Amino acid sequence: MDASALPLLDQRIADCRACPRLVSWREEVARAKRAAYADWTYWGRPVPGFGPADARLLIVGLAPAAHGGNRTGRMFTGDRSGDVLYEALYDVGLASQPTAVHAHDGLELYGVRVTSPVHCAPPANKPTPRERDTCRPWLVQELRLLRPTLRAVVVLGAFGWQAALPAFTEAGWSVPRPRPAFSHGARVPLDGLELFGCFHVSQRNTFTGRLTPEMLRDVLRTAARVAGLPCTD
Repeated sequence: MDASALPLLDQRIADCRACPRLVSWREEVARAKRAAYADWTYWGRPVPGFGPADARLLIVGLAPAAHGGNRTGRMFTGDRSGDVLYEALYDVGLASQPTAVHAHDGLELYGVRVTSPVHCAPPANKPTPRERDTCRPWLVQELRLLRPTLRAVVVLGAFGWQAALPAFTEAGWSVPRPRPAFSHGARVPLDGLELFGCFHVSQRNTFTGRLTPEMLRDVLRTAARVAGLPCTD
């Protein structure tokens, strides 16, 4: 793979203005800000994926948070969901540090890339089906670029699962028919990789105990081992 291909895709994603409702919302949030971040210059654009171009494990979320990725410009960075995800990745040996505060905080991912099926922060964290489908070509292109090394994918939540399966089909993988249903712990073999389902790292799930840190670490460890990545017990 051309080493510049994924960075160029990331740049094109960051320049996208295809969905008027999302463009309006992300930019309004960036102007109004949250009082706690009044001194920040918000990113206010689509948030591209984060992680190496030769990743063996991909994590697929939902969409950037209004005052998380939409503020910092990096996936799962600067919000509670990201705190949970990156701490778990650090605990199993797949991240250089347990925190993700801003895009230049030194965080590195080891063999892992993080992306989402919708790259703009949506109102109420709810993209429409049309917005999901409009954004799908970006995920398809990212999957095609990652395919030479990709061996496992962890999809966080039912929305991401429903968005990812058609993208895998368009990217050239054979997805079973009927499409497998989402569940925490779901495991689906595709052509040369394994697809894992995991509850989303949302506050609703983590605060209620529906998703515990150990449940998340268990999924990440299993996926990392399938991908051939070293991880800690």
